[in-house]
Amino acid sequence: MSESRIDDEPILRIEQTQGIVTLTLNRPRQYNALSLALLQELRQALARIADDAEARVVVLAGSGKAFCAGHDLKEIRSSDDSELHRRLFSLCSEVMLAITRLPQPVVAQVNGIATAAGCQLVASCDLAVAASDARFATSGINLGYFCGTPGVAVSRNLPRKHALELLLTGRFMEAEEALARGLVNQVVAPEALAEATRALAETIAAKLPSAIRGGKQLFYRQLEVGLDEAYAMATEHMVCGLTDEDTREGIDAFIEKRRPRWQ
Repeated sequence: MSESRIDDEPILRIEQTQGIVTLTLNRPRQYNALSLALLQELRQALARIADDAEARVVVLAGSGKAFCAGHDLKEIRSSDDSELHRRLFSLCSEVMLAITRLPQPVVAQVNGIATAAGCQLVASCDLAVAASDARFATSGINLGYFCGTPGVAVSRNLPRKHALELLLTGRFMEAEEALARGLVNQVVAPEALAEATRALAETIAAKLPSAIRGGKQLFYRQLEVGLDEAYAMATEHMVCGLTDEDTREGIDAFIEKRRPRWQ
């Protein structure tokens, strides 16, 4: 049986309601470990969502007791083929980049543990809401294996010394510390996790889609250049924004104290 279906359940569940697409990692018995098959499903789903004009926000969740325990170590150790391993890690990097490059914002809904590549997945999402009992780690070092690729995303979320501490010690970070360090945006009671994540997604989905999509793209592009170029890039973005009819309607509606009538 292909791993794309287990017990008649897909390994990636996809639901779309009112402009919000929920992608649920569905390997609960493996704590949603990122197998090659699951990464392929994620890559394909993100590619479809990128071209879906009806999709405004993506929520990424995990089924069962965990968000994601990282790579499937049993699958990795089933072969000593370096080319196979390179394919796996390259595919994982493609998925992480696809999340950043996706026009729609991606919100992680984190329950249970998010370890190694699972922590990388949280760090790669644009926003994250965590249950109060969620825990985060880049724990490969405990196995004698430095979490190199997870470190790329984590080091772009946390201050350098805090990121390196996690990578060098493999310790768990509790949800409240993850909030204080900037890895997640909100921490809520476990029973309120889905509702709080949905509320955040709905808030974003209610905004002008073109402004959200263009704004996300600008945000990541300007982070990678110097200050002068960042301001030049942002200036051009704002000038171009004023040529958009829906943007002009939004500004006029604010001035006239009414709700905008966007196309």
